[in-house]
Amino acid sequence: MAVHPYGSVLAMLIVMSGLPGAGKSSVARELGRLLPAPVLSVDPVEAAMWRAGVDRRQPTGLAAYVVVEALASDVLASGQTVIVDAVNDARAAREQWRGLALRRNVVLHYIEVTCSDRTLHRRRLEGRQRDIDGFVEPTWASVEARRTNFDAWDEDRLVLDSAAPLTGNIRIALAHLRDAR
Repeated sequence: MAVHPYGSVLAMLIVMSGLPGAGKSSVARELGRLLPAPVLSVDPVEAAMWRAGVDRRQPTGLAAYVVVEALASDVLASGQTVIVDAVNDARAAREQWRGLALRRNVVLHYIEVTCSDRTLHRRRLEGRQRDIDGFVEPTWASVEARRTNFDAWDEDRLVLDSAAPLTGNIRIALAHLRDAR
């Protein structure tokens, strides 16, 4: 974390990444509560577009990333830390966040959440109910397809395994963010 000369922490851009159902939103919400920092999630934005009448055949996934980027930019401009909650499986998406951090002159942290236990991952995915009006949850087959096409990382990132307890992962993430100062 960058520190202001008077001791206050400067804004950070924390970007979550991971397959649907891996546990990244749980980590994002808890980090948001503890830091505190707003959590901006791509899925509810995309669902809102559909509810507003934007055709699902349009590139609403890309549009949702752009909307979240604009919102994150405003939050960062006010000097606050922000957490972006999205799959971020494509290099282009991760480059988008790097560009935002550079434009806003803030520290960027990527946190990738994986689940080493595929049975647990599948059970979480198939059992979750996020109450995002109009959003259809992905299938296990679609998650497996995304896993196959997940772009390799070039960026430094913290990797958390959600097969471990959430409390331990949060401690690791907070220590990582604190040590980045």
